[in-house]
Amino acid sequence: MRLRDRVAVVTGASGGIGRRIATALAQEGAAVVAHYWRSADAARALVAEIEAAGGRAHAVGGDLANPEEASAVVAAAAATFGQLDILVNNAGLARDGLVLRMSDDAWRAVLDANLSGAFFCIRAALRDFLRQRRGRIINITSTAGQVGNAGQANYVAAKAGLIGLTRAVAREVGSRGITVNAVAPGFIDAGMTGGLPEEIVARYMAQIPLGRAGSPEDVAAAVVFLASEEAAYITGQVLNVDGGMVMH
Repeated sequence: MRLRDRVAVVTGASGGIGRRIATALAQEGAAVVAHYWRSADAARALVAEIEAAGGRAHAVGGDLANPEEASAVVAAAAATFGQLDILVNNAGLARDGLVLRMSDDAWRAVLDANLSGAFFCIRAALRDFLRQRRGRIINITSTAGQVGNAGQANYVAAKAGLIGLTRAVAREVGSRGITVNAVAPGFIDAGMTGGLPEEIVARYMAQIPLGRAGSPEDVAAAVVFLASEEAAYITGQVLNVDGGMVMH
């Protein structure tokens, strides 16, 4: 129970990775505000699962690209559980396409969902964190933001921007006891990778030294670590959960 008496907000908690992050935090004792955008039923099912296991959870919807709605999602932590200690920015989407064919709407939607929404949530959470001189911010980026992917210019730009945002905020607030880190999943067997053709999957597998796809549990374990006191002296870092696919 490394996170007993802590309260976490997990954005995009109704999806595969977000759901596992939320349940892992709850298993470690944290009360969880599970954010969703359109998947209300999935979020309510997640809350029921956490509560059935003896945890505390609350679902809240909102479009994080809207600053007011993002602030309301973050504020739900203190309103429901009395405080906020951990913010996990996991929400995101992909709308792939070659640059020459990418629409303005596809560009803006992906930047809004993956980067602007995280910024709005961070800005809202810092009001609580700075006052209490404590807090954990964990941004879910991607190895795509480190190496690039053809056909994903919008997604790659957003995830690379999230890495930069992580480091900038870490420098701004470190003196107040707040850590800001990122987790970069590689090829994870969940969500966006679920419907890929076999030849694409084989191409990814050939690049992974550990020889397997990652799981949502692998990502969740990294988030729990960075949220815990064991990671109190770690900030501004990107922790790759990728089986060795990207090495620096």
